[in-house]
Amino acid sequence: MKKRLCGSVVWNDGGAVYSLFKHDPSLDFSGWGTRELSLGNWMKISNGEAATSFERGTLPAAVALSLTESKCLALRHDHTATGSRATHQAMFPPGSRRVDHSHCLLRPLQYCAGDSGAPLADHSGSPLDPSGSLLSGGGSTPLPGATAADWVNMVNKFQKGSLSTRLGIPMIYGIDAVHGHNNVVNATIFPHNIGLGATMQVCRDPRWGRCYESYSEDPKIVREMTEIILGLQGEIPSGSSKGVPYVGGKNKVVACAKHFVGDGGTTKGINEDNTLTDMHSLLSIHMPAYGDSIIRGVSTIMVSYSSWNGEKMHADRNLITGFLKGTLKFKGFVISDWEGIDGITSPPHSNYTYSVQASVLAGIDMVMIPLKYTEFIDDLTYLVKSNFVPMDRIDDAVRRILLVKFISGLFEHPLADLSLVNEVGNQVHRELAREAVRKSLVLLKNGKNAEDPLLPLSKKVPKILVAGSHADNLGYQCGGWTINWQGFSGNNYTSGTTIYGAIVSTVEKGTEVVYRENPDSVYVKSGDFSYGIVVVGEHPYTESAGDSLTLTMADPGPDVINNVCGAVKCVVIVISGRPIVIEPYISFIDALVAAWLPGSEGQGVTDVLFGDFDFTGNLSRTWFKTVDQLPMNVGDPHYDPLFPFGFGLTTKSVVER
Repeated sequence: MKKRLCGSVVWNDGGAVYSLFKHDPSLDFSGWGTRELSLGNWMKISNGEAATSFERGTLPAAVALSLTESKCLALRHDHTATGSRATHQAMFPPGSRRVDHSHCLLRPLQYCAGDSGAPLADHSGSPLDPSGSLLSGGGSTPLPGATAADWVNMVNKFQKGSLSTRLGIPMIYGIDAVHGHNNVVNATIFPHNIGLGATMQVCRDPRWGRCYESYSEDPKIVREMTEIILGLQGEIPSGSSKGVPYVGGKNKVVACAKHFVGDGGTTKGINEDNTLTDMHSLLSIHMPAYGDSIIRGVSTIMVSYSSWNGEKMHADRNLITGFLKGTLKFKGFVISDWEGIDGITSPPHSNYTYSVQASVLAGIDMVMIPLKYTEFIDDLTYLVKSNFVPMDRIDDAVRRILLVKFISGLFEHPLADLSLVNEVGNQVHRELAREAVRKSLVLLKNGKNAEDPLLPLSKKVPKILVAGSHADNLGYQCGGWTINWQGFSGNNYTSGTTIYGAIVSTVEKGTEVVYRENPDSVYVKSGDFSYGIVVVGEHPYTESAGDSLTLTMADPGPDVINNVCGAVKCVVIVISGRPIVIEPYISFIDALVAAWLPGSEGQGVTDVLFGDFDFTGNLSRTWFKTVDQLPMNVGDPHYDPLFPFGFGLTTKSVVER
């Protein structure tokens, strides 16, 4: 019986990799002649006819013949005791040819499994599990207090399981690294996305609980910030094609642009809700950054929970397949959000088979499934076998996923490198994050008038009062997506420098620094303080938990401002993921700083507060007077802000003076 020979995975014997391969299946195999491999016995492919039986003799038991449903002949290769294996580099030619021939060897079941991405929390890690990817969501860790080495060992364990399967195709491991590797204890946490972000949405209403995940209300700024993709994935080599996914080596990562598209424009900023806008506004406000991301080689794009004019984005074939893959010519893979396809129906998951069908036909290539991923595999397998989902749609998804795995170097370097764990949280990273903090701060007020500025503060004074719930709380300072999905409170979960700690280490010896979270006015007036530093703002939140119609600061913030600023000269530092209500207190405040969610390096705040560096930041979004004005963005007819888009005062550092 003749079979088309797409490729053959053979074995590693004493360091010699044996691999028989014929690239173009349409060619005459007669050129192969008779090939013999010496391994205590022999196997033979003769005159273009693939043998269907072998003289096994002393051949390793791990070698077995397997015919896939696509009629591609392959030999099974299992890892040896030493872990050696035939490399895919040897098996397949470079680039897309490798994708085509890896794809040729996949069984339909593996197609469906490769389309699913299961979370760590619900995955056994068995080598037989067919998942093509795994994800650690917010707060999903190998064990409590896991070190970077624990993470590497866990990921490598799962990866070895993938490599031990029939084809040894490595998995992709995904993480929610929103502002640093924020799941890992002692990692460097950068300012959140409103100051330094990694997403493509344009937040048009600060009432949205994910507004801090956006760079700006202005699509031009968001487009400019897609430069971050080159930092994550590497600079695209000169002369390379634009718009093709690119990852430049094992020290780089696969980037994801999200959330496609328009999730920052929902009604009243309600998370996962409906964006009501015409095509012109969608293309001019929300879409441009995706085109720029594709040009910069982004490898993956995540779909939004939201709807556009009533149609769920996870089921929108016109936008995903038609516009993203067609018009914008995106070559990487499209991934759903966490349980994103469940929400196609109302109530969610009420007709899961339909949701699977609608999302896959819309063009989603990988589906993020936090719980019952086997249900997805079963439903998609049924849909393919019943011809409700055509095989060429599955082919497209598999090719895209394989392409990203190839270009990211997973086939050459599938295991994480333990030698890099000491780089996590190192001083170089922390200094970079500290620089990002000081450049992201926006000075909104400095003194009762320009002739009498309060900042920069003097380091050499008798006594300073530091007040407010956010002054000595690393969790509040970092915000959501830090260690846990919704963030945390306190200083015991990861390492970093609080703003209070940074103040203590910055002032001159002999200056007394007193911290009171919520001092009353009598205490402040009797304390003989040179000035006060008040740090207040929002408590951590993520996604829908952060949706707010009032945008007020957390208690006892207003009382602290009134008590401290009513008694001594004061600077108020606002820790928040967006503009919040501040106008009622502005007359009491001598100096006002928007610090956003600065992350683990509080020293960046004191760098500018005490004049070692200048304030240089400008508002990337409008600061409203009252929430009744919202939504209000630069260029709107009713634009009447407290502080306009682009506003930011500057100071001259002490050195310049």
